[in-house]
Amino acid sequence: MTTTAPKAVVTRYVEAVAEGDLTTIRASFAEDATWTYPGELPISRTWVGRDTIIEDFLGDVGALLRPETVRIRLVSIHADGDVVFAEWTSDAVTVGGVEYHNRCLGIFEVADGRIVSVREYADTGHTGRVLFPNHVVAV
Repeated sequence: MTTTAPKAVVTRYVEAVAEGDLTTIRASFAEDATWTYPGELPISRTWVGRDTIIEDFLGDVGALLRPETVRIRLVSIHADGDVVFAEWTSDAVTVGGVEYHNRCLGIFEVADGRIVSVREYADTGHTGRVLFPNHVVAV
């Protein structure tokens, strides 16, 4: 039986990303979910809607990486009611052959067994240098 406890929902989501389980990834989000990514990168903004998050945000980033090299590992997870703090590592090799290693923190809000919002924090400097090397940040 699948539990809808917030911590279990987020754990299942991160494990699904690690396994490439798109069905579970999609089922993890509410239809009107949001995901906010920090910084001044092409992916930095609040992404609105499950399909936009999965297809545009996660899909666009995924297209920059060699799928067979992607390794996601849940480091820690803590819940306080409907708010879940999850830390994970993301390791991969880009399609251009550059190694990507980042440690991320997501603050997830869960309602009715689905993720309704995520605020992610990561080393956006590293992400920019590795995934978007031609992107110029305004000063």
